[in-house]
Amino acid sequence: MFITEEYAPSMIVILRTDSDNPDFIELVKLLDADLANRDGEEHSFYAPFNTLTKIKYTVVAYENEKPVGCGALKEFGVNTLEIKRMYVSPGSRKSGMATKILSELENWAAELSCTRCILETGKRQPEAIQLYKKSGYRSIPNYGQYAGVDNSLCFEKEIRIT
Repeated sequence: MFITEEYAPSMIVILRTDSDNPDFIELVKLLDADLANRDGEEHSFYAPFNTLTKIKYTVVAYENEKPVGCGALKEFGVNTLEIKRMYVSPGSRKSGMATKILSELENWAAELSCTRCILETGKRQPEAIQLYKKSGYRSIPNYGQYAGVDNSLCFEKEIRIT
């Protein structure tokens, strides 16, 4: 007798929320632990730029009702939003989840009449660098607090308003 299991595709939901969302807060704790490991002694430099104080535009990705990833948009300047706090839990990596989160952030940015998204990532985050390049982001000089920081790479992408 052969027993077969039906293939049940996972259900993905991306929730638009804000930085008070408990699942977002927990995912960011995991992100910070991962970054502390990657950045070593340099991690303390970045902490002041990654606070969660009243970020209005955050997303949480759920796979089968379990929170597995997040991202945020932070107001930066005229028609420009900064992508922050991108994270996907290890068990959901290499599944396209980060691309889905980034796409949702870009769609939300367009709905907010944003024409440009910028972001910073670390040189020790090759997966993130690959994601942003694959998604159409181009390298720009380090901006703001990241100017002159050797470990930082900054990117931008023009956004089409919907």
